[in-house]
Amino acid sequence: MSMKIRRVYDPPEQADGCRILVDRLWPRGLNKEEAHIDVWLRDIAPSNGLRTWFSHDPKKWPEFRDRYFKELQEKKELTEVIKSRARQGNVTLVYAAKDEYYNNAVCLKEFMGSL
Repeated sequence: MSMKIRRVYDPPEQADGCRILVDRLWPRGLNKEEAHIDVWLRDIAPSNGLRTWFSHDPKKWPEFRDRYFKELQEKKELTEVIKSRARQGNVTLVYAAKDEYYNNAVCLKEFMGSL
């Protein structure tokens, strides 16, 4: 499974393949054409409660990761969408957060690699 992550505000590349937005909210300041999103899986994003609790605090990262993994275990049909697209070619998980190390796309990619 070939999968990478990219920030939605970075220019898309041909090698991105299928670009899947994995955020619950649409990225600010971008229209659909500018974002070059093929699939928007808003429900695969962390719950509002978890997202608010985490607030991109690196100190909370290990617990956020564990909690988000538990949420993802309940979203098998959505992870199957990603696996199905990955069987067809490259997949890029796209996110809007400023922090490139502590965000849900990083967790999701790790989770998908364990399936």
